[in-house]
This record gives sequence, C-alpha cells and structure tokens, in this order.
Amino acid sequence: MNDPLCKSPDSEPGATILIVDDVPDNLAVLGALLQPKYTVLAAPSGARALEIAAQQPPPDLILLDVMMPDIDGYEVLSRLRQQASTRDTPVIFLTALDDPAEEARGLELGATDYISKPIRPAIVLSRVGNQMDVIRARNVLRDQNRALEAEVARRMADNDRTELVTIRALAHLAETRDPETGNHILRTQAYVRALAMRLQRHPDFSPLRDDLYVELLVRSAPLHDIGKVGIPDNILLKPGPLDAAEWAVMKTHARLGAEAIELAERDIDQPVPFLALAKEIARWHHERWDGTGYPDGLGGRDIPVSARLMAIADVFDALISRRTYKAAMSFEQARGLIEAGRAKHFDPAVVDAFVNGFDEFVAIANTYRDGA
Repeated sequence: MNDPLCKSPDSEPGATILIVDDVPDNLAVLGALLQPKYTVLAAPSGARALEIAAQQPPPDLILLDVMMPDIDGYEVLSRLRQQASTRDTPVIFLTALDDPAEEARGLELGATDYISKPIRPAIVLSRVGNQMDVIRARNVLRDQNRALEAEVARRMADNDRTELVTIRALAHLAETRDPETGNHILRTQAYVRALAMRLQRHPDFSPLRDDLYVELLVRSAPLHDIGKVGIPDNILLKPGPLDAAEWAVMKTHARLGAEAIELAERDIDQPVPFLALAKEIARWHHERWDGTGYPDGLGGRDIPVSARLMAIADVFDALISRRTYKAAMSFEQARGLIEAGRAKHFDPAVVDAFVNGFDEFVAIANTYRDGA
C-alpha cells in the first residue's frame, strides 16, 4: 500500500480513515481490509501521521498504533487534541498491550475505542463501522444545528428589521404632525451615538460601556418626540411663539410619549429593553441639570443617562434648524449656547463630550441636512 493514499472505487464519499503503524505488514493488512469500503490514508510513523492529519480536510477516523519508535500513539493523540481541526476526530488505538491501565490512559487522553492485536478482521470492521455510524450521526446533528442556527439568525434579523421599521414609522408619525423637523430624527440619532461613544470610558457613564445598551439607546432615540402626536395642531403648528397656556400644553408631549410607550409595554408578555430606554428618553429629555426642566423637575444624576444625552442632541439640532418662528443659528452660535448651559441645562460631562467632538457634530448635521 502506498503512503499516504490508497483508494477504492467503491469508497464511501467523505469517509476517510488514517491508519498509523510503524509495521508495514500491519498497514497492508488493515488497508486491504478497509479499502473496499473507505478511502484509506497510511502513515508509517507518528510524525507522518501528524502531517497527514493536519491537511484539509482531516481524516474522519484514525486507527493509531500505540507503540511506535519516534512518537508513540499517546503523544500523537495528545497533539491531535491540541489542534482545532483534529480536536474532535475520533481515534481508535491499536495495541498489542494487554494492560487495563494502558487502556484507561488512552481513554483518558480521548481515544474513542481500543482494538487489540493481532488484528481480527470482524472486530476491526465492526468497531470502525460503529464509529462511522457515530460520525454520520454527529454530522447530521451538526448540519441540523447549522441549519437551525441559520434559521434563528434569519428570524432574529427579520425581527430586528421589523423593530427598526416600527420605530422609524412611529417617529415619522410624529414628524408628520410637525413637518418642519425634516431629518431631525436622523441627526439626533447620530448625535446620541457620537456622545455615547465619547462617554463610554467616563466613570460616571457606566451603562455606556455595554455596547448593547448603546445600540438600544441609539435605536430608541427617534421616539423622543413621539408624544407630539397628542398635541393639538393649533399649538404644534403655530407659526409664532406660544403663550403660557399653549406652552403648558406643549410640554405635555414628554409625558404623553412616555405614557404611550408604557401602554405598549403592558400589551406584551415580556419586557422589551429598547422600549424602556425609549420611555426614559421621551419623558425626561427636557429635564435640566439644575432641576428646572419638565415634566418631573429631575436634576443632576437623577436624570437617566439616556435623557441627558438626548437633551443636548435635541437642543443642538433645534438651534441649528430653521423654524417658521425663528432662523437657524450658525454651528458656532449653537455651540456657544450649549456651553453656556453647562451645569445649568446640561450635564457638564456631556457638554464637554459635545465640545470635544464638535467637528463630528457639524459633519453629522451636514450629512443629514434637510433637503439633502
């Protein structure tokens, strides 16, 4: 039999056995026995066996002599188990040793079976056949698991797209009531992400160290003004400044948005993390660091992180955007007002992150400018 390959026309596709033995006669006998049914690879030494096993694809099964002069079977098995490609390859030891301790040692190292020498053809075929049945079952299970994982991934992607579309649809619903906002939701969403990235390592913003939290925060940002759907047109669309009574009604949009999201939460069996953040943002993004905001008069770190980031994102975008009742400010003017609101309107650390990343905010505003 030639090293390394002997192949029969009747070999099972994909069923490859590597025989390792330093005695040529043993290789010949085992090769002749197995060739009618399997593709057979042969190695006359442990070193050569490791070379063949390292090739791709690796053999499906290895028959491994224990007593060999250069590298014995135990060492070969140990090295096979250290390689990712052969870690799970089943190995049947071939041995003339009649010692239960040696058999136990091999099994502890990861051998799947033992065949005693001298070789008995019926035993070899039976043991090899049993391992092939296990391999086929394992491969079927692996393929089923891969198919299941692919299906789970597909469904998760579908759910993710559905969630994103739902959020965007709700945000656009609010936007249709206030058509001047344009790309406001895209810009504020990008501002929030930029702030979150800049504050991830800040000791006072530990939630932002969780990438999933950041993703949910960014995903939730477009819902910050969802409560505006509950504001009457004569107030929401008024071309001039609001009087005190109208402003009192306008401010209720924060509470209305949070309550609408809370009602949605009650309609489902399990909590949805992004809704919790969306509710925080909707209710508290108009709170102020000094406690003079609305609707609840929260101050300082009592204001959730999500709302503190949204506050600057929302105000900055409002300042640089044109409205029927005001002209758009320059980027520099808006930055000046944000800085003036440090420790009054806004969290000082968030203001610092905004100022340090000001060029990024300008780039975002230009990328998603209205009419672009």
